[in-house]
Amino acid sequence: MKPVRRLLLLLALCAGAATAAEPPRDDRGVAWQGGPPQRIVSLLPSLTETVCALGACARLVGVDRYSDWPAQVNALPRLGGLDDASVERIVALRPELVLAARSARVAERLEALGLKVMVFDSDSHAQVRHSTDALARVLGQPQRAAQLWASIHRDEAAAAARIPPRLRGRSVYFEVDSTPYAAGPGSFIGETLQRLGLRNVVPAEYGAFPRLNPEFLVRKSPDLVMAEDRALATMAERPGWHTLRALKDGQACGFERERYLLLIRPGPRMGEAALAIADCLAGLPEK
Repeated sequence: MKPVRRLLLLLALCAGAATAAEPPRDDRGVAWQGGPPQRIVSLLPSLTETVCALGACARLVGVDRYSDWPAQVNALPRLGGLDDASVERIVALRPELVLAARSARVAERLEALGLKVMVFDSDSHAQVRHSTDALARVLGQPQRAAQLWASIHRDEAAAAARIPPRLRGRSVYFEVDSTPYAAGPGSFIGETLQRLGLRNVVPAEYGAFPRLNPEFLVRKSPDLVMAEDRALATMAERPGWHTLRALKDGQACGFERERYLLLIRPGPRMGEAALAIADCLAGLPEK
């Protein structure tokens, strides 16, 4: 081997080793140092689900009030929500790691008390992928992340194949709150809808989860509407919304509460969420 080629190979190997040795980091760039934690508190349902999907559910010692999947987490201590997590109760559980959303107010207080905290964003598929990969490495289960994402991609592909050809390219409004807030094309929900061949009625520049002027939907009149079933039942009563094409043509998906929570949680069940959307669309009547 020529000296130059040998040097380039050596540099490449060194770079690969350095990458492999790089510690996992949260979305602030904070690196995890130390071995796999055995006592974990999760303050976000999607992170709770991710820990369990990575095979570490038994390490959870406390969760937020909204974590409810898998069923075994319902027996764990409830520690509050995004804005009212109980610092005292968290500290009393002696966690080696606390997982939270970047927006959680409690993160800095816990770190000031000496606890290790990792925070993650979860607006997009890429952010969910990053948090999953990072947590898999923190937990000492790096191979599980690849397996999990392979499963999600298989389900998404199966879901896309179920979408009736007549619905491909149709505009869709996905409601995340009746205020109304929508799932924009840059959100993980919007990205899933795009992978299923649908076109988001919300412009990308509006952001991941924008609050819309109700008149915006009246003007755009999407071909398809998706929402929680309770919201969908009264949607036509909103000023002007009875004119929405989707509502008039019966092209709407109303999901019961448990199913709807599956759709709006970024994490290991995103493939299952895609299948749920596809099942509803496949059952819509032809116009």
